[in-house]
Amino acid sequence: MRAKSRLVMAAVVAILALATSLPAQDLPPEIKAKVENKIKQMEYLSTDAHVVDAVKAYNASPWPQAKGMTNEKWSGLSVLDPFVRSLSKSTLGEYLKSKKNDVIVKLFVSGADGGKVAYDAKTQYWTHKGMPKHELPMSGSTFIGPMKQDGTLGIYAIQVGLPVLSEGKPIGSIVVDLRVDKL
Repeated sequence: MRAKSRLVMAAVVAILALATSLPAQDLPPEIKAKVENKIKQMEYLSTDAHVVDAVKAYNASPWPQAKGMTNEKWSGLSVLDPFVRSLSKSTLGEYLKSKKNDVIVKLFVSGADGGKVAYDAKTQYWTHKGMPKHELPMSGSTFIGPMKQDGTLGIYAIQVGLPVLSEGKPIGSIVVDLRVDKL
């Protein structure tokens, strides 16, 4: 039985290693189907009042502490920085943490300008403006990223970007990292 388990695990690792170099449309069919099923389960986040209200508030008046924030400045901030902590300790940040489970391992919400509204843990970038994970949701589409190893968690994950919708129109994006081995 142990030999069979090792063989299965070796096959999974081989599939993951191959898939990490594949774009989303080339995901193995069984994984793509599981991701699409999970997206259907998460679509409610697009119109969730907690998310929509926070994005509306941010879009009306972006965080003053973020004025002039760049991805370079952001990467230099510690997770203990008061502003960085405020985004995970906010009402929406705490709400996002409550949505995590064995499959959903990271969540972050961005305003129309790509700046962070809230997250469960500090993101690599302050803004994802210009990146498909933000721009596709801002056009009303869903983004499915490639399967890759998450540098902060050490697991294989797929990022999914959903539009945050108000009255049917995109006002921001919510990105969710899905743990592949738990799909």
